[in-house]
Amino acid sequence: MRIDYIRNPPETHSAEEQRIVEKVKECRHNVGLDLLPVDLTLLHAPQIAEGWHAIFGAIRHRSSLPDDIREIAICRTGLINRAWYEWGIHSSILLESKNFNEEKLSVVKQAHPTCPGPLDDRQWATLRYADAITRHVTVPQEIFDAVKAVGFTQQQIVELTATIAGYNMVSRFLVALDIAEVNDKAPEWAETT
Repeated sequence: MRIDYIRNPPETHSAEEQRIVEKVKECRHNVGLDLLPVDLTLLHAPQIAEGWHAIFGAIRHRSSLPDDIREIAICRTGLINRAWYEWGIHSSILLESKNFNEEKLSVVKQAHPTCPGPLDDRQWATLRYADAITRHVTVPQEIFDAVKAVGFTQQQIVELTATIAGYNMVSRFLVALDIAEVNDKAPEWAETT
């Protein structure tokens, strides 16, 4: 980590900071977790931590995307941006998702997959869309048309795009500050992306 984590439990200097700390703790507690290294970093800037948890709470827990689709999008941003902390957390969630397994994960792990293998059409369209946004920002029309063709609603396209864009921010934040000290600990299977 390039800066110090805040102490845990966090010290606060105002009622507003205490409210934010409690809100962040509640967000984590609701999913069975304690404060994570990313929280102990974000809480240096309590207002940013609060906004972060609002947007990513909505992305993770209040969108209409199926778990496998959301987690493929998140895992691809983590893989491409070499955010191994993000990858470690979300690849586990992906494997627990309905309609997902190790064989499908083997495609998600590839730096530059060229065929869907066992991924279904929605999963493959998601992977390609996440790759385009993460690698190039602009999305070729053919890839966007594939996202529409597999049956995502307009709401789901917005949610998917926000998930990919948001987790690009997450991965860049994690890697820039080396949160959880894993930047130099790529999995053995990881290729240069």
